[in-house]
Amino acid sequence: MVMMGAPGGGAFAGPSATQSSASAGLPFAGVPSEMEQGASRILANEPQHPEPVLSFRQIAERTTRLTLRSLFENRLGAALWGLVLLAIETVTALLGPVLTQQGIDNGVMQSNRDALYFAVFLFALVIIINALTSFWRQRWNGRLGEDIMYDVRVELFSHYQRMGLDWYTSEKSGVLLSRMTSDVEALTLLVNEGFVNLVIQGLTVSVVTVVLFSYNPVLALLLLGLVLPPLVVMTLWFRSVSERGYASVRDKIASVLADLSENLSGVRVIAALNRRRQNAELHRNVVGKYLDANLYTARAGAIYGPATEGIGIAAQAIVLLVGGWMVLDGSLQVGELAAFVLFVNTFFAPIQQMVQLYNTYQQGQSGLHKISQILSTQPSVPENPDALPLPAIEGRIRFDSVHFQYNEGPEILTNLNLEIQPGETFAFVGPTGAGKSTIAKLISRFYDPIRGKVLIDEHDLKAVTLDSLRTQLGVVPQEPFLFHGTIRDNVAFARPDATDEEVLVAIKHVGLEETVGGLAEGIHTLVHERGVSLSAGERQLIALARAFLSRPRVLVLDEATSSLDLHSEAKVERVLDGLLEGRTAILIAHRLATAMKADRIAVVDAGGIIELGSHQELMDLGGRYSEMFATWSSHSDDSLDQLSD
Repeated sequence: MVMMGAPGGGAFAGPSATQSSASAGLPFAGVPSEMEQGASRILANEPQHPEPVLSFRQIAERTTRLTLRSLFENRLGAALWGLVLLAIETVTALLGPVLTQQGIDNGVMQSNRDALYFAVFLFALVIIINALTSFWRQRWNGRLGEDIMYDVRVELFSHYQRMGLDWYTSEKSGVLLSRMTSDVEALTLLVNEGFVNLVIQGLTVSVVTVVLFSYNPVLALLLLGLVLPPLVVMTLWFRSVSERGYASVRDKIASVLADLSENLSGVRVIAALNRRRQNAELHRNVVGKYLDANLYTARAGAIYGPATEGIGIAAQAIVLLVGGWMVLDGSLQVGELAAFVLFVNTFFAPIQQMVQLYNTYQQGQSGLHKISQILSTQPSVPENPDALPLPAIEGRIRFDSVHFQYNEGPEILTNLNLEIQPGETFAFVGPTGAGKSTIAKLISRFYDPIRGKVLIDEHDLKAVTLDSLRTQLGVVPQEPFLFHGTIRDNVAFARPDATDEEVLVAIKHVGLEETVGGLAEGIHTLVHERGVSLSAGERQLIALARAFLSRPRVLVLDEATSSLDLHSEAKVERVLDGLLEGRTAILIAHRLATAMKADRIAVVDAGGIIELGSHQELMDLGGRYSEMFATWSSHSDDSLDQLSD
């Protein structure tokens, strides 16, 4: 007998495209060559979308915890219309057994061909309505789900941008990557398919229950009395087990991605130290824990699924037996019994579906919980809601009784008081770990002091917006980071609207015009990830060109030459002469050749400044700086010769 089943797929339905890609975890491999022509025709008819309007606020807009309900808050009208389409689809799908009963009792049993034909006609009409409604519902809800996931991805990435540097030192990059990939994919599957199908199956069970009672209350009570108690017990057990299991799965996949990310970043060190075999074994253990977590949830599903299926089959047999007695007694018609048996099958099919959907629900909820934890984490360097834009600055920097420590560690800076004049080149020197780079990070407001104030032109950095502060600051780190893109993209990173002519001027200013001019595509030459195709000196010069193009009022150079060879260092030093002119410059110096350029030098140690003055004044003082210079000069005579040239 042909009948219409509950929407959302049955026991033999294959996985959807979203489920397949999510479970495989593989990136898109591109359109096959034999399909490119057809894909081009489809793309030619696609609507042209305008450029997205980009916006970013340092203060997080979300003040409540991310939940399934909050995901739909901004699109409540669209969600309600989707539910209307869902209800129509579900009800039309459940009319099959009713029309079957009408055809048997009013047509076959009464030998009435017109009644039979009318039932078949209504059957065909219902199928058409169901198909059209299903089509529009899937399109509507699919778009709604993707829009919601777009918002989640943007919000999560924006929150990453708000977090302080200390958060990134305590979190593994692979774990953060898993939040943006596997956790968002699990949530996508829940919103796009799992949530919709869960509503379909829940609505189906509710409607079928009402219909069963309308046909025969005795049989309906018998069915529910036999089925509900064991189903409730099994479901409560499965809920508890799967909740723990899928939370473990999310944690273990994060560990897999974290280990993978670390190994990919350190692949050169791994190869050089012949650690490939050991690292492969370590990764096998990490993946093994992920496998164990998945097997735990699979075993729970293997118990719950067959158990509920067995309950359903037993219930059908009992209903057929008791209903058969009622037909023989004349208290029930044959068509009503047939419809009742079909509805029993329809009653248990959604329950079987809900077993799989509950797995999807648990994975999605676990992913949602992990994402919500990230979004509820407050930045360590927050922007005050009342913060004002920092006006154009002269560049006077003042430390007022500043104390600082990293997390719960010892104090790095203790009662630091210092004033740097506008246009002054100021260098910090001292032993490793003394706090030189920490001072630079406080000026850039990558961190906040635990006590005291850091001020620029008498503006407390905590009272101004981060955007207005950092647009007037330039930072050149010890290891310049180049992004995948062209040389032009990297030089103009802080000023994407800069013209090619301005980029070329910046490149010429740092002495890279000959190198760039020799490339086939000039400034449009692609720079590989992290700039591995360039030398260390070239990467540092591009970073200096980036700083020159942004024209900051305050420039911070954090040991910008410490990782360079002597030839590259001398070239960078010559570039610095022009770059530092006319602006306040903070030099964190490891090699004293850089510090000698400064108007004043501060020797940092023991949580504060122990010596302060010009190079000559500190040499005449005969203290710590003099000792450092003597040690440095004895190991770098060649460097001093190049400097004097």
